[in-house]
Amino acid sequence: MTPAAEYQQLLAPALRQAGIPRSPEQARPIRLGENAILSLSGLVARISRPGQARAAHREVAIARWLATQGLPVVTPLDVDQPIIIDNRAITFWEELPEHGPGTVEDVAHLLRTLHALPVPDHLNLGRLDPFVRLPQRIDDAAGLSDADVAWLRERLAELQQAWKTLPAGLRHTVVHGDAWTGNIARHAHGTLLLDLERCSVGPPEWDLVSTAMKTHSVPWLSESDYRSFVQVYGGDDVRAWPGFSTLRDIRELRMTLYFVQHSSQEHMRKEAQLRIDCLRGHRGPRPWPWTPAT
Repeated sequence: MTPAAEYQQLLAPALRQAGIPRSPEQARPIRLGENAILSLSGLVARISRPGQARAAHREVAIARWLATQGLPVVTPLDVDQPIIIDNRAITFWEELPEHGPGTVEDVAHLLRTLHALPVPDHLNLGRLDPFVRLPQRIDDAAGLSDADVAWLRERLAELQQAWKTLPAGLRHTVVHGDAWTGNIARHAHGTLLLDLERCSVGPPEWDLVSTAMKTHSVPWLSESDYRSFVQVYGGDDVRAWPGFSTLRDIRELRMTLYFVQHSSQEHMRKEAQLRIDCLRGHRGPRPWPWTPAT
């Protein structure tokens, strides 16, 4: 069965259950990654990987709560959701106006607003887990040497231990979990925060490291742009925090394992190997010549 046919087979009963008058044949892919994001004639359907009903329920609830707090976020449709079909969670959202990615200043502004919110008593946001699904991504490695796979497992264990002993930092808050320009939609009327799947409670430094490492680990952001990010956020430069290197190292491993899980594809395996070689010290000091994921 082709991916398109599989998604249509899942969407048909979900649309009926939600009472949404759309045909699954209208679905067009926006992004097909760990979750399938599909445009459906004025709305968006999000189809999770199997076993993610709880995460999908949280994402809808968080989006609705954030909207009540005045934070511009994607809007779930006013239907009872998620809808579970064949162990896949399906949710429906308002389609965004024509848009592009945000800027680092947009990221800083939205994070500053998000981190200032009180932790809600009525939502079980859970604690941030920066290692979610990483063991499985290593298990999915294909075409990599046994030595590299063993090293990845050892490195993961080291960083899991380091996470438990982070030095004191900013007060724990609601965090986005995957804050970068690609998860901000900039349109004619402003910006919106996207992809709330990892939203939880944890150190706000986790959200800040995503931008900081783009001047440190990889040369994807100029120092002047990073200074603008720090200024808009409020002056806290996470690079000066003693726990920065630990969070940076976890982010680097996550970014590497994204390619490792797809290493059955030759071009993904080549990038995975480059990143592993860098992490293992075989390609010199940072910044490293990584190619951004698309």
